[in-house]
Amino acid sequence: MARTIYDKPTRTLLKEMLAEWDLKSGETFLAQRAIDWFAHHYPKLKAGSIHAHLVQASTNDRSRLHHPATNATDDLLFKVGSREYRRFEPSTDPAPLHQPAKVQIANADGKVISVTEEDDDASVTADTALAGSSQFALEKDLQRYLADNLQLIEPGLMLFQDEEITGFEYPAGGGRRIDILAKDKAGGFVVLELKVEKGYDRVVGQLLRYVNWVRKELAEPGQRVRGIIVCRSMSEDLILACSGIKDVELFEYRLQVTVSKVPLFELS
Repeated sequence: MARTIYDKPTRTLLKEMLAEWDLKSGETFLAQRAIDWFAHHYPKLKAGSIHAHLVQASTNDRSRLHHPATNATDDLLFKVGSREYRRFEPSTDPAPLHQPAKVQIANADGKVISVTEEDDDASVTADTALAGSSQFALEKDLQRYLADNLQLIEPGLMLFQDEEITGFEYPAGGGRRIDILAKDKAGGFVVLELKVEKGYDRVVGQLLRYVNWVRKELAEPGQRVRGIIVCRSMSEDLILACSGIKDVELFEYRLQVTVSKVPLFELS
């Protein structure tokens, strides 16, 4: 089991909270009530971590699909609005989301293929497949590859681990997700924003929002939080926009394929 701050994991503490509240059928609560409860009973847990566990426990929140450890024991809540929840009611609520839905579409060659429906990206996935392109798949591949090989960016860089929730597409409030949330060898947070093609200056605002969210919701006072943008190429506007910003770095990635000839056996 992943390391926990207290003797019980947060997903278990969440169940204790709900048992104490004894919510009536249809009774709702705001995320702030949960944050206040944890602040009183388990003050070492950060608000950002509480939000992430509320997402994991919400049966109809697609962001829970990005947490591989999610299972039926986490089917506790039903999200009814922005940061508003109630108890999950199996007899009347839709079946819990445990894996992305598959949709059947025809690609450019007329072949019927299955694509994964993921949040707001579902239409992008479909449009991409219909165009016969692998651009969207490449973005996900880039994200997963970097999450598994963060040392290519910086020695000692590791994927953030929030008990059994990882920093891969970490929820950052309002349905938004950080592409990769990592920690460096000094213990500081590193927010990675990825763009599979060219990076433009508007990416800076997105990155800074996530950096400041981590400072506010996850980081300890004085703990360093910085940002990294990874793109295939950078626009001059993006380079200029980042030139005066402290703790923001830019990286370009390159894909390379090497082919080597394999000698054949000599047959008599």
